[in-house]
Amino acid sequence: MADNHYDVALIGAGIMSATLGTLLMELDPNLKVVLFERLDEVGAESSDAWNNAGTGHAAYCELNYTPINDTGEVDLGKALRITESFEVSKQFWSYLRTHQLIHSSNAFINDIPHMSFVMGDEHVAFLKKRYAAMSQFPAFADMILTEDHAIMQDWIPLMMEGRSPSEKLAATRMEIGTDVNFGALTRAMVYHLQNTEGIDVFLGHEVRDLKELKNKNWRIKVKDLERQDRMSVTADFVFIGAGGGALPLLDESGIPEGRGYGGFPVSGQWLRCHNPEVIERHEAKVYGKASVGSPPMSVPHLDTRMMNGQRSLLFGPYAGFSTKFLKNGSYFDLPLSLEAHNLWPMLSAGAQNIDLTKYLVKQVLQSPEDRFKTLQTYYPEAQFDDWQLEIAGQRVQIIKKDDKGGGVLKFGTEIVKNQSGSLAALLGASPGASTSVSIMINVLEQCFPQQMKSTAWRNTLLKMIPTYGQSLIDNASLLAKTREYTSEVLKLED
Repeated sequence: MADNHYDVALIGAGIMSATLGTLLMELDPNLKVVLFERLDEVGAESSDAWNNAGTGHAAYCELNYTPINDTGEVDLGKALRITESFEVSKQFWSYLRTHQLIHSSNAFINDIPHMSFVMGDEHVAFLKKRYAAMSQFPAFADMILTEDHAIMQDWIPLMMEGRSPSEKLAATRMEIGTDVNFGALTRAMVYHLQNTEGIDVFLGHEVRDLKELKNKNWRIKVKDLERQDRMSVTADFVFIGAGGGALPLLDESGIPEGRGYGGFPVSGQWLRCHNPEVIERHEAKVYGKASVGSPPMSVPHLDTRMMNGQRSLLFGPYAGFSTKFLKNGSYFDLPLSLEAHNLWPMLSAGAQNIDLTKYLVKQVLQSPEDRFKTLQTYYPEAQFDDWQLEIAGQRVQIIKKDDKGGGVLKFGTEIVKNQSGSLAALLGASPGASTSVSIMINVLEQCFPQQMKSTAWRNTLLKMIPTYGQSLIDNASLLAKTREYTSEVLKLED
């Protein structure tokens, strides 16, 4: 098996590698592909439903995607990109369903309303301004805004009980919202890949070394964590989709484009309801306004989720701090990531984000009673004994060298590739999973430019994503047609 050669090597069995591998095998079934995952199961880190800080991100309810810009207007740029990307994802998942490329005993996607909920005059004014801006676009034309307590009582009874009739509240609602179990989806795609000729999947195998050879291929040294055996393979193209573990592997590759990158780990926690009567009385993903200085992943939400066919209710996430880059990682991950090329950018970014540091310290020091008080802000009549603390996933936010040699903390995801396009790594976090298809198409466009221009690949892409190359932002009829198709295939209510 040593030095077996592959066209493509995928590192990490999460939603990104699963998506890229599936796209590539549809575009070129003759490819020889290998996938390595350090854990014994697929999609068990950031893609897992319990670890994923948000599911089905479509920019309907996430208020941090629509900030106020320097001119005092609502900036819709990020929200429009995300909602369009989510429509692309739904098209690809519909293709997987119609061509029987994925099978699952439980649906990985379910329809659930997405709502924003705010309290107080200032936040109500912001939500109304946001609604006015968003409702002009076809993607958000069905959004409903209300300040009527009676309507909100019908939508979210748990959150309205025990409130004063004079309390200033507002909410928006999008019925077309969804809940996505990305762990189930990842496992379904990888199962298909495992049963596809030309693909080898190695679980429990950790990549220990990456080196570019003189012929521009990559040599990948891997350790079997159970048997303690070692193997070596070569590949024309390498994709590092290992979540928080991507940063040290990018550094290991030695590509100059990876210099100056650092990572800041942020852990998450949930309050999980275990009272079935309470769970059944809330049916929505309801996002509030984030605290000043908090990272985007910490936007509070009372969240209905379907976990392998069972309905669950979560509140959070509460931020924490760990030096691990992965939930199943090592406490030495952060200190071992410090190198001469990224030390100053990381220190510089830290100095510029004192509010974030203070927020994380405050979160870490919270008592169970403090966490519960935050829940009661959204669910006034919550009972302490109905909730228990659960550890969520680990995120590594990007720290990137700026033009002045300092560093800037980046939220979101970013592709880092070498000049030849023979290696690409995905860094960052939310809303990655929901926009995974668009991100992986971007990888294909950057790393397989000639193939992407070919008639064969383009025709196949149009079968998988009928709107490829077209904008869904302003084209109301195309968007409506697309949503009707994906809702029918994915068995969602329109």
